[in-house]
Amino acid sequence: MTIDGDAFRELTEPYRAELRVHCYRMLGSLQDADDALQDTMLAAWQGLDGFEGRASMRTWLYRIATNRCLNARRSAARRRAKEWDVPGVEPPEPTRLGEVVWLEPFPDALLPGPEASYERSESVSLAFVTALQTLPPRQVAVLLLRDVLGFHADEVAEMLDTSVDAIKSALKRARAAIQAPDRRQSEPAEEAIVARFVRAWESADVDALVALLTDDVFMSMPPIPFEYEGRDIVARFCAGIFAAGRRFRLIPSRANGQPAFGAYLLGPTGAGRPAGLYVLGLRGDRIAAMSRFETTVFGSFGLPSMTPPPPNGLLGHERTPRDEEPRPLR
Repeated sequence: MTIDGDAFRELTEPYRAELRVHCYRMLGSLQDADDALQDTMLAAWQGLDGFEGRASMRTWLYRIATNRCLNARRSAARRRAKEWDVPGVEPPEPTRLGEVVWLEPFPDALLPGPEASYERSESVSLAFVTALQTLPPRQVAVLLLRDVLGFHADEVAEMLDTSVDAIKSALKRARAAIQAPDRRQSEPAEEAIVARFVRAWESADVDALVALLTDDVFMSMPPIPFEYEGRDIVARFCAGIFAAGRRFRLIPSRANGQPAFGAYLLGPTGAGRPAGLYVLGLRGDRIAAMSRFETTVFGSFGLPSMTPPPPNGLLGHERTPRDEEPRPLR
């Protein structure tokens, strides 16, 4: 097949968004997913003359993308864990050190339109994507291609150059190792929980925050490997963040089909500097998970580099010298 660049873009553009999500699920990083997507499109352009049309264009692109991601997972060194670097805050001893430290959030704004309702539920949730990173690469590919994307076993076998029996075996092992994440909350329940969370966090009301948490609430903060499980220790962690008069402003966003917030540490005039992106996992009418990510992801979410002070000038709460030069919690 010989076509020009415009015709190639017309052929492939309908699949770019869903291919990016597929690469993200496999790699756990939006940056790595974009790199894999670029490699996929370059390989497709260079190999277009060899496309014989036996499979659809979509299937052919997924074959290329999946194998690019498999190569990336096998050959690239994963990002290293980062040390705790929040000035003036001594965190509690973590419950454990996390295995997955290279995870990044995925902006809902980049989810493909026609599939958004499904993409924003279990198939792109942080719990699911995190679990995928712990599986062997080929099991990840098989699970996604079969259970999430719905390709037939023979199609997946051809994509991965293996047998149908090998696909069935890999899928069985992957299903046994991974638990399907909870489904998304209904809008009214989510809105109520989110409003209460914002009030509690912005007012540094630890008691109100604790009332929102499940008994087994789980908190992580990649690439820092610290993980906390249980209401009491998560409450201690949050109390430490609020210590010394620290106050925050939250700007709402969405990530991985879940409510998210850009958190800004407020200075003496009320202007805010980025402090981290928080993503909430909800269960019933409670918060079951909190994930904090680096400020480096703010650009992907369209979050501002700073927030302006309120119109009336200085904040009303008491501050300490440590607040005079607020630093981003990188």
